[in-house]
Amino acid sequence: MMLNILPQVLVDGLTLGFMYAVVALGYTMVYGILEFINFAHGEIFMVGAFVGTEVLLISDALGALEGMNPFVALFLTLIIAMVITGALGVGIERVAYRPLRGAPRLVPLISAIGVSFLLQDLVRFTEALARNEFYLNSPTLFTGSISLGSFAAIPAKGLIVIVLAIVMMIALTLFINKTKWGIAMRAVAQDQSTASLMTINVDKVIMLTFLIGSSLGGATGVLFAQNYGTIDPYIGFILGLKAFTAAVLGGIGNLRGAMVGGVLLGLLESLSGAFMGPLTNGAFGAEYKDVFAFSILILVLLFKPEGLFGEAVKEKV
Repeated sequence: MMLNILPQVLVDGLTLGFMYAVVALGYTMVYGILEFINFAHGEIFMVGAFVGTEVLLISDALGALEGMNPFVALFLTLIIAMVITGALGVGIERVAYRPLRGAPRLVPLISAIGVSFLLQDLVRFTEALARNEFYLNSPTLFTGSISLGSFAAIPAKGLIVIVLAIVMMIALTLFINKTKWGIAMRAVAQDQSTASLMTINVDKVIMLTFLIGSSLGGATGVLFAQNYGTIDPYIGFILGLKAFTAAVLGGIGNLRGAMVGGVLLGLLESLSGAFMGPLTNGAFGAEYKDVFAFSILILVLLFKPEGLFGEAVKEKV
């Protein structure tokens, strides 16, 4: 019985895992340069989901979605969400993080947590004021599924998530490795002081890092809303923590590790949600899948704190 549903569970796990992977990239990019965890990143993902959903809802109310190619509608929605969340990420860095750059590490961490709660309440207040509710259902652009024979079926919207996530990860990898700004980002991550002496504008590089990471997070929020349909102002909290877990699992500060860690965590969570109940004779059900995910984080921190692809490094002085 369990083997019969395994292919479908793997498909669902890959869909979830690629979303974790893209969000995890935002965490690992910021950590690689500033060495602090931007806990507001999950809420930027949430803002992207709301921006995308509002764009589609307003377009649908105006009749603009009728007859429009769904790929064109998704592309335009992604662009709008990425522009807004990218600008939001840059603004957060400028207002909440840059003035604290020389402070002890705990201070910007507390600031990030404060920004996280601020964004949650701001979105909740805005949606409650505009629509008298803050649980939104996103219009579905893609329906149907692609059959894999008798093994499984990939929903069209899930396949779109996987393909676009892979495209974004490849594009980011090429940008980091092949462009002048990407090389500058790697130099600043290695040593800010030396990079500034080599005429690299550290502030601009950090701003670009937040712009790219936040844009990717916002785009993933749109894909999340399309895949799961219903969103609320709190979706970024748990998903953000899991994406952070994925970044730690792969090796915080390592882009390849964030990608692999996200996909691996999504697969493990999907497998545990489907099979934990049968394997434990009902003692633990699918509701414990979150416990399973965070147990992985504890185990990684205990036995391999540098992650699967990270390297143990000495503290900078």
